[in-house]
Amino acid sequence: MSITELNNSISTESFRPSRRQQPSLKIQTPVIHSDAPQAPLVDLVLKRAFDIVSSLSALLVLAPFLLFVALLIKIDSPGPVLFKQTRWGKNCKAIKVYKFRSMRTDLCDVSGVAQTVMNDPRVTRVGAILRRTNVDELPQLLNVLLGHMSVVGPRCHAIGMRAGGVLYEELVPEYHQRHAMRPGMTGLAQMRGLRGPTDRPAKARARIASDLYYVGNFSILMDMRIIFGTVVSELTRGKGF
Repeated sequence: MSITELNNSISTESFRPSRRQQPSLKIQTPVIHSDAPQAPLVDLVLKRAFDIVSSLSALLVLAPFLLFVALLIKIDSPGPVLFKQTRWGKNCKAIKVYKFRSMRTDLCDVSGVAQTVMNDPRVTRVGAILRRTNVDELPQLLNVLLGHMSVVGPRCHAIGMRAGGVLYEELVPEYHQRHAMRPGMTGLAQMRGLRGPTDRPAKARARIASDLYYVGNFSILMDMRIIFGTVVSELTRGKGF
């Protein structure tokens, strides 16, 4: 299956809740259904091995660059170099995710609920460049190495994130099924260009549809295609703020 076929095989219509539907999952007690698709053990072992080798190699190779970025952050604005945020991890466990700080410390939203918008006044000068190039997310390689995240997986969401003012788990009752696997630095949704603020419910549904498709159809080959597709997407239409 080609990347184009993979993109076109996903439909978001089935994830549009009807008026009669009621949210089956609450943020206080998230659960993953026992009948959720189980990924092949061999693929999971290969996936974890790839995560360890790739994240450790990247951290070693990029060490001088990461130190340079850290220096720029310190020069540009007062505050710590790294920013920690609590997000959903595998099996709905809360994890601490690392990023380069891209916002003013006095205006940072530690919860992550307040999404970044175009020309956001909270973003620093260096932070704007880091976010536009996605360099701010490179510290997540440490999360991958520690086993909190994976290179590929559903996007790591902040707990309590909303789309158009509605909690994700209320918008899509199957939302927490995406947490059957480790969250990723990139994923199927990102490969398809689904990124940026989710100011409309339709945007959120499209992303969750991609996540659920990934969880239900995971293979190590799909991961390789997503990595390649993400690189192509970033080079041709990548944009962040």
